[in-house]
Amino acid sequence: MSTHNHWEERYRIGSTPWDAGRPDFNLTDIVTKRPIRNCKTLEIGCGTGDNAVWLARNNFTVTGCDVSEIAVQKAREKASNANVKCTFFVTDFLNDEVPGAPFGFVFDRGCFHSFDFGEERNKFAENVAVHLEKGGLWLSIVGSADDPPRDHGPPRRTATDIVMAVEPYFEILSLDSSYFDSNRPKTPRAWVCLMRKRVRSVASGY
Repeated sequence: MSTHNHWEERYRIGSTPWDAGRPDFNLTDIVTKRPIRNCKTLEIGCGTGDNAVWLARNNFTVTGCDVSEIAVQKAREKASNANVKCTFFVTDFLNDEVPGAPFGFVFDRGCFHSFDFGEERNKFAENVAVHLEKGGLWLSIVGSADDPPRDHGPPRRTATDIVMAVEPYFEILSLDSSYFDSNRPKTPRAWVCLMRKRVRSVASGY
């Protein structure tokens, strides 16, 4: 089953435990406490749009993308119901460019970690850098390998997995242990990684 068909089927049957129905507290904490300036923002793997809507309500200019058409349609409906302006695209971020670049801030919750191979995670990080302006920020919430082994739940990545993928393109500003905002009985552990695009990254283009 292709990546597109896999996620489309998950949304079709409602097997979406990652969809908590609210913005992730890791995002809201970083944005409000750091704080992160209002800017053009890209959410990769936006799902049904709760994070994108929250960002738009807080004066960010938001573009969201997801590989699932069902998720994107629900995100558009949520933005419309919330009376905020967001732009959403059905896009395979690993292989396609999202219109609107460069962005000042990129957010992904559980998208980077979904790739099993280091080469794919490296390509993902490079693509994020390509979509960011000079000095732009990337916040990624990543399943943590410090979580005990389990049969279900988000992929488990080590801190080394993250560093090896992003180091050529990003300076890591913070890498904190946290957990996913989740409706699961036991919330999965997560890394919350905030990064700044390197001025002379491989992907900078200048």
